[in-house]
Amino acid sequence: MYRKINVIVILSLFITICHSFAQTTADARLLTFDRVFSGEFQEDFERDIQWDITGEGYITIEKSNSIKGVDELVHYTSAGQERTLFVAAEKIMVKGSTLSIESFTLSPDGTKVLLFTNSSRVWRSNTKGDYWVYDLQRESLKQLGASFAPSSLMFAKFSSDNKFAFYVHKFNIYKQDFNTNKITQLTKDGNGDIINGTFDWVYEEEFGKRDGFSLNPSDTHVAFWQLDATNTGTFYMINNTDSIYSKPIPIQYPKVGDEPSAAKIGIVDLSTEEISWVPIEGGEKENYIPGMQWVNEDLLLIQQINRHQNQLTIWSYTPSSKSIKKIYTEKEDTWVDIEYPDVSANGWGNNDLKIVDAGKAFLRMTENDAWRHIYKVDATTGKKMLITPFDYDIASIQATTNKSVYYIASPNNSTQRYLYITALNGKEEDVCITPKEFSGLNGYNIAPNAKYAIHTHQSATNVRTVRFISLPDHKVIKVLVDNAAYSAKLHSLKLPQVNFSQVTTQEGITLDVRMILPVDFDATRKYPVLFHVYGEPWGQEALDAQVGTFNIFMAQKGYVIIDMDNRGTPCLKGSAWRKSIYRKIGLINAKDQALAAKELLKLEYLDEKRTAVWGWSGGGSMTLNLMFKYPEIYNTGVAVAAVSNQLVYDNIYQERYMGLPQENMEDFVKGSPITYAKNLEGNLLIIHGTADDNVHYQSAELLINELIKENKQFDMMAYPNRSHGIYEGENTRKHLYNLISNYIIEKTPPN
Repeated sequence: MYRKINVIVILSLFITICHSFAQTTADARLLTFDRVFSGEFQEDFERDIQWDITGEGYITIEKSNSIKGVDELVHYTSAGQERTLFVAAEKIMVKGSTLSIESFTLSPDGTKVLLFTNSSRVWRSNTKGDYWVYDLQRESLKQLGASFAPSSLMFAKFSSDNKFAFYVHKFNIYKQDFNTNKITQLTKDGNGDIINGTFDWVYEEEFGKRDGFSLNPSDTHVAFWQLDATNTGTFYMINNTDSIYSKPIPIQYPKVGDEPSAAKIGIVDLSTEEISWVPIEGGEKENYIPGMQWVNEDLLLIQQINRHQNQLTIWSYTPSSKSIKKIYTEKEDTWVDIEYPDVSANGWGNNDLKIVDAGKAFLRMTENDAWRHIYKVDATTGKKMLITPFDYDIASIQATTNKSVYYIASPNNSTQRYLYITALNGKEEDVCITPKEFSGLNGYNIAPNAKYAIHTHQSATNVRTVRFISLPDHKVIKVLVDNAAYSAKLHSLKLPQVNFSQVTTQEGITLDVRMILPVDFDATRKYPVLFHVYGEPWGQEALDAQVGTFNIFMAQKGYVIIDMDNRGTPCLKGSAWRKSIYRKIGLINAKDQALAAKELLKLEYLDEKRTAVWGWSGGGSMTLNLMFKYPEIYNTGVAVAAVSNQLVYDNIYQERYMGLPQENMEDFVKGSPITYAKNLEGNLLIIHGTADDNVHYQSAELLINELIKENKQFDMMAYPNRSHGIYEGENTRKHLYNLISNYIIEKTPPN
C-alpha cells in the first residue's frame, strides 16, 4: 500500500511537472502585458550622427571604453568606417563628473564642439539646457552663459571664425566673445509676449519651428524671427497633483478663429548692433513666416504664407541695400503645404528650401497639377521648371548634387517608400536607387556630398534595420543596427499574418487596407474586428511597417486588426486624394472609413456584431465620429486625446484644412464629433491627459457635458498631468494600453 501510494504520487507529480512544462512552453509563445512592457522586446536604434561638412566622415556619441557608463564622441570615416576617438570622456569632466551629452554640433571649421546637456522641456522637446564648448586644439572645456541660470540657453551656435557664440536666453538673443567671455545682449524686448529667436507653441507644433535665428556666412548679420504674442489668448491647464494646492499652468495658445501672433524678420548688424526690420508686404498679423534662410552673405530668402494658407510668397532680401523683391508666388484653392507630412521624413523640418545651381535657384514641391512634383525655381526671376515630369507623387526631397536630386516616392504602392534619383535639368528618366530586396518603408539620412547615407528599412515582415551605404550604388558599407536579437524574440512568439489589400466603397473610393489576422487563423471561424484609425492630413496608417507588440498581443487574443487610409491622408495617390478633405474633416474621412468597414465586414470570417474602433488625437476624433454617426457599424470605441469640437483646436492647423470659422462656421459644426454625441449607442471609453497642451483636456470635458445632457452612458479615464503623448510618470504607458485592451476585450469579447 505504501509503495503503491508512492508510485501514484510520483506519477501524479510527474504528470503535473510535464503539464506545467508544456504550459510554460506554450505560454512562452504568447504575450502578456507584463512581457510587453518588461523591456524583453527591446529594439535597438542607431545613434544620432553629425556629418563632416564634406560628408567623408561623421561623429556620433558612444559609451566610453575607459570610464564605464559615460559618453564620449567618436569619429568614423565614411568610406572605410575607421573609428577614432574624437573627444574622450575624461576631457569633458566637470567637478569630477563627465557631462552627459544629449546632442552636439561642430564649429564651422571643426576645431570646436558644442555640447548640449542638462536639458529641460519646451513644448514637445527638450530645447532648453546648458552648453559647453570643447576646444580640440587647446583641449579645454568652457561653459557658455555660465552667469545665467542652469538649463536656460537655447540654440547655441558658433560664428564661422569661432570668435563668438550666439544663443537665446529668455526670449532674447545674445552674443558671447569666446575668448573674453563678454556677453552682449542683441535684442532687448523679449519678455514672453515678445519672442525673439525662438517660437510660440503653435509655430513649433504646426510649422516645425524651434530655432529662430541664423548667422550669415560672413558673420556680419544675424537674421531672426520676432513674434508678438501679446494678443494671443492664455489657456490654463491645472496641476492638481504636485502640491496640496492646485497650480494653474498658463500656455499661449491661439484657438481657431483667433488672429496669429504678429511675425516679422529682424536683421542685426553685428558691427553696430543695430536692428532693422525686413519690410514684407501684407502685414504682420494676417500672415505667417514659416521659413527664412541665408543663401549667401548678402541674400536672404523668406517664405510668407497668408492667414488662409492658400498663397505662398517667397521674398529675397539684401541687407546691404535693404532691398526686398517678390520672386515667387504659389496659390491653391485649398491650402499650400510648407512642410510635407510623410513617413519618410527625418524628424521635425526647418522648412528650408533646397538651394541648387550655386545659389541661383531653389527647389519647391507643388501640387498645382494632378501630382506633387518638384520644380526648380530661378531665385532671381521666379521662373519654374518641372524636373519630375512623372505621373506619380514625390513624398519628400532628400538631397541634391550638382546635377541631380534624390527624392522619396513609391509610384506603384502607396503603403511603401523608396529612394529615387533624377536630373535637375528635368530631361532625364527617374531611377529607383533602393534595391528590390528592401521592399517596404525606406528612409535616408544623406551626407552633404550625397556620396553616403544612413539607410533604414522595415516592413510588415521585417523589423527595422539600419545600414551605412554608399550612393548611388546603394552598396552596404556597414550594418549599424540589425535588431537580430529583437527579431529572434519576436519570432519566438506566435506571430500573426499580415495581409495588404484594397477595398472599394459604394461611392467608388478605393482605400488601402492592412489586415493583421489572429494567430492560428481559421477562415471558417468568425473573429471580432479592431479598427485602428487616424484619417487626417498628418498621418497614414495602412503602411508596410513592422507590427508592434500591442498588435501582436491583440492578434493573439483573437482579433482581426485593420488599418485603412481614407481620402485626405498623405497617401501617394495624387493631389485630388489629399486635398479633397478641405473644409470636410470629420465628414468625408469618417464616411470613407465607415463605408469601407461596411464592405470589409462582408467577409465571412469577420463578425459584424463584434466591432471595435480606436484612435489617438485625430484618430480619437475619428473614433468619436464613427461611434456617433455610424452606430450600426461600430459597437465599441476608445478615443484617446480626441478633438471633440474643432473650434477649440489651434488656428494654424484647423484653419489650414477647414478655413476660418468667421467665414464657414457650418463646416466646423458639421465636422465636429460633439455635434453627433446624441447618437451614441455603443460602448465608449474617453481617455485624456489633463496636461495635454496640444488637444486640451477641455475638449474631453465639453464632450462629457454633451453626453451627460443627452443621457448617454460612457466610460472615461483622465491621466493627471500627462501631456498629449500620455507617457509621463511611472508605469503610465503600461496602464494606458492595459486599460485600452481590457476595455475592448470586455466590451467586444474574442471567441
